[in-house]
Amino acid sequence: MQDYILQRVMEIAEYIMETGFTVRQTAQVFGVSKSTVHKDVTERLPQINANLAGDVRKILEKNKAERHLRGGEATRRKYLSQRKQAEQAEKVGADETAATEEGAGKDKDTFAEKNVVE
Repeated sequence: MQDYILQRVMEIAEYIMETGFTVRQTAQVFGVSKSTVHKDVTERLPQINANLAGDVRKILEKNKAERHLRGGEATRRKYLSQRKQAEQAEKVGADETAATEEGAGKDKDTFAEKNVVE
């Protein structure tokens, strides 16, 4: 195994141990693919350090068990965000409508005042 791969495997394993991050989050931090991170910790790490590989495996299994909860929370946040945006757009639309109606009413009053017969 090449030195840079060995170094990356160890850095990734230590990072997962420190942070508890998922494969996806770790891949993003290290600028590699999820497949690379997964291969590093499931195939290469056991050859280098079996004890560390076992500890990392436990964290990854925990993350996998919680995956459905994370997905549900992400979906919840997405729809809450969309609802807020819709409510804000609705409020802005209502404010613009009210301002337009006020402006139209002023024009009518001004027109009526100009055309008053004395």
